[in-house]
Amino acid sequence: MNIQNLIIHEFLNLYHILKELEQDLNFKVMEAQNLEILDNKKRNLKNYLIITRKELLNVENQFILNHLPIKIFKLIEILNIKLLRQQFNIQSDINIKNYKINLNSREMLLREIKLNLTEKEINTIIYLSKIKDPVSIDELQTNVWGYHSDIETHTVETHIYRLRKKIFKAFDDEKFIISKKNGYQIK
Repeated sequence: MNIQNLIIHEFLNLYHILKELEQDLNFKVMEAQNLEILDNKKRNLKNYLIITRKELLNVENQFILNHLPIKIFKLIEILNIKLLRQQFNIQSDINIKNYKINLNSREMLLREIKLNLTEKEINTIIYLSKIKDPVSIDELQTNVWGYHSDIETHTVETHIYRLRKKIFKAFDDEKFIISKKNGYQIK
């Protein structure tokens, strides 16, 4: 798991309290005395949460702590939840070709265009994107659908046909999933 960083902005007393508890917390505690220092700190960080007393304009990942007093254990619980939610959101986005796939919302995005997908469609796209060679129908049937039989079924072909049609209609991309002689592939 990535190190989670907590940046305390212009809140020196809180910084000292959390810094003292840092070894028992699930995040690294840092201080930013002004916006310039804050920008420098967050520039090199991927996973961070900023605690501030008032909202900072054009700054993401901030928690405004303006309801004081608050019990320290309650504050730590809130921070852990916010950092976990943020980590979950970071891990939910997958880039495939020019597209972003959001696992939480089951959406495929390209610029401002969104396409809603089913869980099976997401699983198919992710599976195909991880394998460099064409994936056979039998392999998809086993690894995505969980079918383990020799019964002739056209489920995979029908599903991929509909998925390709859906992607073409939304993004005008007929080459996202390529049909090869020995299976399907995302290049």
